Amino acid sequence: MRETTVAGLAREGGVGVEMVRYYQRRGLMRVPDRAGSAGHGVHVRRYGEEDLHRLRFIRQAQTAGFTLGEIAELVALDSTEDRPRARELARGRIAALDARIAELEAARDALARLAAECGAGTSGPCPILAAFDRG
Repeated sequence: MRETTVAGLAREGGVGVEMVRYYQRRGLMRVPDRAGSAGHGVHVRRYGEEDLHRLRFIRQAQTAGFTLGEIAELVALDSTEDRPRARELARGRIAALDARIAELEAARDALARLAAECGAGTSGPCPILAAFDRG
């Protein structure tokens, strides 16, 4: 990727311009200096391959479930090569994902039971509706 504007960076990274700016405000991405355009007096910020790499890193980390605070810590750890802390963060994220998976599996099992009861042909209110009405 050659140098590009914030719009080009956002497009390449699969996000909106405002998301790039949000990451910048959070300190996750740098804000480049404005550079003049050849004789036109227009000053725009230019982004390069390193910026695209950082943007993609942030998006991948979010997909893995890391919070922006944890991502900021991972970014900072990158320069220190603190592998034990990075591993600790990853293990914490794995534990949180495992808990969420267990939660979703329990919800699926409960809904499957209710659906089976609802299809049993008995009279009275549908067990699914009754279960949600108790909430």
